[in-house]
Amino acid sequence: MTRGWTLDALVEGVRSGERRALARAITLVENSDPLAYELIRELYPSTGSAYAIGVTGPPGVGKSSLISALVRQVRAEDASVGVISVDPSSPFTKGALLGDRIRLADHFLDPEVFIRSMGTRGHLGGLAEATLQAALVLDAAGKDLVLLETVGAGQSEVEIISIADTVLLVLMPGSGDSIQALKAGIMEIPDVIAVNKRDHPAAKTMVNEVRSILALDTERDWQPPIVLTEAVRGEGIEELWSEISAHRSHLESGGLLAERRAKNLAGEVFAVASARAKAHLEGAVGDDPELQRLLEAVQRRELDPLTAVREIMEKVFKVHEDGVGPNTR
Repeated sequence: MTRGWTLDALVEGVRSGERRALARAITLVENSDPLAYELIRELYPSTGSAYAIGVTGPPGVGKSSLISALVRQVRAEDASVGVISVDPSSPFTKGALLGDRIRLADHFLDPEVFIRSMGTRGHLGGLAEATLQAALVLDAAGKDLVLLETVGAGQSEVEIISIADTVLLVLMPGSGDSIQALKAGIMEIPDVIAVNKRDHPAAKTMVNEVRSILALDTERDWQPPIVLTEAVRGEGIEELWSEISAHRSHLESGGLLAERRAKNLAGEVFAVASARAKAHLEGAVGDDPELQRLLEAVQRRELDPLTAVREIMEKVFKVHEDGVGPNTR
């Protein structure tokens, strides 16, 4: 039991979409509370119905305003929505301008919308793990749509976006770094692109630049549409939602949605396992004077790095150089 909640009460509360239960469940997930593991295990068979949209892009391009406008669009169609924000610069997270607070107020009061920001403090298995579990909680709560907002940089963010069914990249004229990242292939090609601040004189130039980059990828069976939006005034939002829906139809009609989800979930298992293995490895090396001496020997160039790796792997994971553990021979 935790602060008045039993596991059964939490499971029942989440499944019925009760806000207090959802808030409590996500807090447990964020804190890596042991009860969170049991909770997710119980809820997992009830997941798989929500459609997840990852919204990414550099800070300050208007992702939160766009999400707010998309939520309004979706609610007009009577769909329920969960929003998880992992962007430290987002108004969902902290320090919203008054205008953003006013725009979001309707959603906070709407019982069919649940908005939650995820802290960026260290989680046992990383931020990506906590976000995946929070998304599963909202999925189990019967939300039709789960929006994941994150900045488009760093390993955690890439892992978070990788659990989305449709990835929406938000750009604005002047965010040249994003164009460079797309061009260099550092930024994963999204499924739909919104160029926000459509009234900006450089907006159409940016659309042409992005289109020329996308044209280089001839392998894809889906060509990402580019939509000009003005999130604050709600312009272009209906068209944007229509393109997101078209991508969903494309995935569903070709049996690609199940394929993408299977691949994403397998990738997530490996990503979380890798994060935990890394944390365990760092802890083990930090606590073991013998392994510390190995590192120091490498630093003094008395021992080569690969020999040190072999010895560390043998000691910490009981894995020999040929990759075979002592119990698998």
